[in-house]
Amino acid sequence: MKRLASFVLAAAMALSVVGCTAAAPSESTAATPAPATTEAAAPEETAEAQAAAFPVTVTDQAGREVTIEAEPQRIVSGYYISTSLLIALGQTDKMVGIEAKADTRPIYSLSAPELLELPNVGSAKEFDLEGCAALEPDLVILPLKLKDAAETLSGLGIPVILINPEDQELLEETIALVSTATGSAEAADELLAFSDDQAAQLETLMADVERPTVYLAGNSDLLSTAGDAMYQSDMIRLAGGENVAAELTDTYWVDVDYEQILAWDPEYIILASDASYTCEDVLNDEALASCTAVVNGNVYQIPSDSESWDIPVPSGILGSVWLASVLHPDVMSTEDATAVMSNYYDTFYHFTYPAA
Repeated sequence: MKRLASFVLAAAMALSVVGCTAAAPSESTAATPAPATTEAAAPEETAEAQAAAFPVTVTDQAGREVTIEAEPQRIVSGYYISTSLLIALGQTDKMVGIEAKADTRPIYSLSAPELLELPNVGSAKEFDLEGCAALEPDLVILPLKLKDAAETLSGLGIPVILINPEDQELLEETIALVSTATGSAEAADELLAFSDDQAAQLETLMADVERPTVYLAGNSDLLSTAGDAMYQSDMIRLAGGENVAAELTDTYWVDVDYEQILAWDPEYIILASDASYTCEDVLNDEALASCTAVVNGNVYQIPSDSESWDIPVPSGILGSVWLASVLHPDVMSTEDATAVMSNYYDTFYHFTYPAA
């Protein structure tokens, strides 16, 4: 939360933007209760306050300065992480274009099925520049890999921000950036507060537990794992576990062999949410027959019925909540974990979790 406040304040001071009033209420306002007869601000007054925050200039995660002249009304998201974030920030009614393969992401059909009807603008591998421009957006959000496309669109007078939420810190920066660009700072504050509160509770709950060793297997291959520099390692730590691959310093998935896994001898093997193999495949793998996790049947897969929690998405904190219920059911019960997940999706995505 402090990081978000600092980000917005710094942008406002550097650019002398009058929109600082769109951030959280000032201390004097919060400290002085409003008279009992004071009415809540009318919707049109809120809209006027948001409009006053523009124009705004932000620095995106590629280091580009981007000016948004007015509150965006036509937004294109070319990245699933920004699309999920825009839903949580209450911006779906402004979206006019979306990334390819949206129908493969359950969170859209559960929370904003209308997005599935939008034109798709391709992917990072094959982006549709012409199709995106034809949608006449006044804001486009793309992954860092599409920097060349961003420059082309910017040359056409279309504001584009590039995001790169590769770890927890960058994810929070992404949330601040997108919320500033869309005039939704209040919603971002609530979203970050939820994650911060859950993280703080997990830190307290796991302060004195014995930490079992965990091997996190990648999506495409059991013999692929995440080292300490990756987001997934933080997820394990917060859940009260110890990443056996913490000695690895790579910033991307690392290929290992069976000999290394047996040398680590993890107490738990956790499969990525989108793994192309199953827990049964691991339990029946003769090469791992002597591994403690296999011997004890402690092989689990991260749920994927809403989103993949083992990557930097706004709901990523739920990955730690779920894993805590697996590693420490006496401290975090399945019922308690499900209650947290249900609260999150009801609050920010407006559907009941788990879906019937």
